Amino acid sequence: MSGKFRFVLDTNAVVSLLNGNRELAARLEKAAYVGISIITYLEFLAFNGLTQDDRDTFQKFCARVEIVPLIHNNDLADNALILRTLHRLKLPDAVIGATALCRKAIIITNDSHFSGIASLSVQGC
Repeated sequence: MSGKFRFVLDTNAVVSLLNGNRELAARLEKAAYVGISIITYLEFLAFNGLTQDDRDTFQKFCARVEIVPLIHNNDLADNALILRTLHRLKLPDAVIGATALCRKAIIITNDSHFSGIASLSVQGC
């Protein structure tokens, strides 16, 4: 990671990347920062039908990015509450959005509900 862009990946972006999305992989290789929320981490591992190879690949991916925990004593929780209450995001999406805000990063996602929020920068997978 060496560029100026900072990215937080939504769960569907992680799935796309691990399924071989070369364009996304090239974008992330040029990034200064790549992270995922603890929510994305848990959502991925909760998928039914994951093979051991899927889990191994995901763990290798996780070793290369920051997994951002949900901590009460920083503004992550405050931003998640704002996104949840003002924009009616589901709580997991609000936490992912707050993670991007706190890390001053662009969310990479295929979910359209993030794109209507002016405080968030969003790119598709």
